[in-house]
Formats: sequence, C-alpha cells, structure tokens
Amino acid sequence: MSHPNPRDSIKSTWRRQDRSQWTIWHKILDSLDAHHVDLDKEVPVHQKDEKIPYMSEWYLHRWIVFYTGMALALHELYARYTGSNFGPVLAYIFYYYASRYSTIHEIRILRGLGHKYGFLDGDQHERDGVPDSGVQKTLTSVFLASTVRPLFMIYLSYTANRTPSAINFLLLPFQAGVYGIVLDFWFYWYHRLMHEVDGLWKYHRRHHLTKHPNPLLTIYADHEQEFFDIAGIPLMAFFSMKLLGFPMGFYEWYFCQEYVLFAEVAGHSGLRIHAAVPNPLTFLLRVFDAELVIEDHDLHHRRGWKSSYNYGKQTRLWDRVFGTSGKRIESAQDNVDYGARVSMPLF
Repeated sequence: MSHPNPRDSIKSTWRRQDRSQWTIWHKILDSLDAHHVDLDKEVPVHQKDEKIPYMSEWYLHRWIVFYTGMALALHELYARYTGSNFGPVLAYIFYYYASRYSTIHEIRILRGLGHKYGFLDGDQHERDGVPDSGVQKTLTSVFLASTVRPLFMIYLSYTANRTPSAINFLLLPFQAGVYGIVLDFWFYWYHRLMHEVDGLWKYHRRHHLTKHPNPLLTIYADHEQEFFDIAGIPLMAFFSMKLLGFPMGFYEWYFCQEYVLFAEVAGHSGLRIHAAVPNPLTFLLRVFDAELVIEDHDLHHRRGWKSSYNYGKQTRLWDRVFGTSGKRIESAQDNVDYGARVSMPLF
C-alpha cells in the first residue's frame, strides 16, 4: 500500500500554531507581511453567478509606472546630484530593493482587495496558504527569484555610462507590450510541454499542488522549473527582443520585467475581480479576445496533467492561436458588472 508523500500536502496551519514552535524560516516569511489574507479579517464569499466587479487596466498601468518610474527617477537624481553613476554592484543592490519593495507592497494591496471583494471559486474553496511542509521551500524560491533575475540583468545589460534619462520613452510602452507577448510565446510552449510530455510533468507537478494559489506560491516549484521561470524564459525573451532590433538596455529591460513581475503576482492572487493582465498592447489584444484576465490562470491551476488549458501567463494570445484557451466562469462576459468599478490603490 502506497502512502502519500508529506511534501505533497498543501495543508497550511502554521500561522495559527504556537509561534514558539516556529523555525527561523517561519519567522522570516512572516516578517515579510506578504500573506494573502489577514487571519483575523473576514473574506467575503460569492456565488459564481453573482456579478463580478471590473478593474480598468489603467489603474494597473498607473501602479506599475509609478513605482518603476520612482526607482528610475531616484537613480537619475542621484546621477545628476553627484555627477557620477551607480557602479554595477550598487545598481544591483538599488534595483533589487526597489523591485522587492514594489512586489511586497503589491501583495499587501492585493490582500486588502481580497478582503473587500473575495476570491474566485470562493464558494467551493478558500485560498491555499503556504503549506506547512513548504515554508522553507517557499521562502528560498522567493529569494532566488528576487536575487537571480536582477543579477543577470545587471550582468548582461548594465553600463555605468548610461543613466535612465537615456531611455527612448516614446518607444518604451510599445517595447514593454511586445516583450510581454514574446516572453509569453516561450513561456506558453515550455509550460504546455510540461503538461503534455510524460517525462516533463514531474518538474511541474509541485507547482500544481495548489489548486487555489496565492501570490507567495507564484514561484513555488521544483528546481528545474524554477530555473526556467527565473532565468531561462526571461533570457530567451531578452535575446529574442535583441534579434527583433529593440534597444534592450538595462533600464528598458527593468521596465519590461516589472510589468511581467506584477502580472505573475496578480495572476496568482485569485482575486474575484475582472482585471486584464496589464500590457500596453491590451487594447489590441482585446480585439482578438486575447487579453488574459485573473480568472484565466486561476482556472488553469484547477486542472492538472494533460487536462489543462490557458498556458499563457502574460496574454491569452498564444492560447487563442494554438486552440488551448478555456471558457471563463465568473469572468464570463455576461457575468461582469462594468458599472461596479474597482481601483488599484497606490498606497
């Protein structure tokens, strides 16, 4: 008789346990204050046929541009005030903390929205927490993602003789939009193959232990998948953009990556809000019914090996092209209340 692997349990009770029993991993993770819900606050539950509120992507663009622009502006002010630019080490430290701050702040804002509007499939299941068996794994995965990505961005594209003011700001929105689509092409096929090829599913299986993910589980996976999520796919997108002739300097790449990072976190939030993944070309994607909304990836997580759909994580373009897009339930067109507007607070 086979016994279930304890590592496969998604049970999450550690936040309610005696803190004297916590390890250093529990304490560090808790200190981030990046939980998807507050334990002492109510989460509203909605039936699936109740109208879902709508968030314009304008609020999401505003949020990303504000916090990304703040980091770039502070860097530019430093260079002008001191007459010298960041070296690679200082640039790495500065942009690491800038991205870490904006991501944790995003999770906290999403948490507040969850307590106000609830979560998808909430009438059947609450959001999964960080598993009791996966606290250390979750923390190390988040740490790797937040440290390795800026490291290879600095190595491949940072030059100390260029400051943020050198960005072509007219081209930047289009560049960010194309970057999301190009990155999603590589992600789509890598993701789909892990679901459809027998020998690859084992590297993706852990990520699918959660059927109702939260933002801290965005990167929760085995090491092989982590490598592609953290480095492989962004590098393929970077070199593809270079081949297409885009100026992928550090500041442009950072701007593009902040769009991607925002979408990765929000896409695993499960918020019961009809909101499209922010992409400067969403208006064009919408013409082809190819914009991705929060429910699309949430529905993907409820499926498993060889039975899934919605493989894209930045758009629904490649799912539409290759016939793997699934039907929405709570975000179905006739279930969206466009008059019930939701905003994304900056603070």
